Amino acid sequence: MQVGRHTAFALMVMVDVFFPERIRVGDNSIIGYNTTILTHEYLIREYRLGDVQIGEHVMIGANTTILPGVTIGDHAIVSAGSLVHKDVPAYAFVGGNPMQVIGTNETAMAEREVSESEAGAEEDRPER
Repeated sequence: MQVGRHTAFALMVMVDVFFPERIRVGDNSIIGYNTTILTHEYLIREYRLGDVQIGEHVMIGANTTILPGVTIGDHAIVSAGSLVHKDVPAYAFVGGNPMQVIGTNETAMAEREVSESEAGAEEDRPER
């Protein structure tokens, strides 16, 4: 397993015990409590094997399962309790079971900046 600098794995994170070398996690990422990262699956008539690549500055919420062959792009956010069964684009905000794109991290950041600037403008107004 390759893990980047300043990356944190919370308590109870379970990485694939048979093929941990197929997992790569970039710098400054957070893997939430009780997350499972799989690089293989045994199915009834099939055996799947695939690399899991988690980019830089990624946040994965608690109790998430990441299936084999998935790539999670840089700056993505995966909400808690998600089943990541397909690739996640960079800057995406995803969640659910099955996982869906909820929005983009860029949109969320822009909305936060607007609300913070509005809050700051209200503080600057004199009281009457």
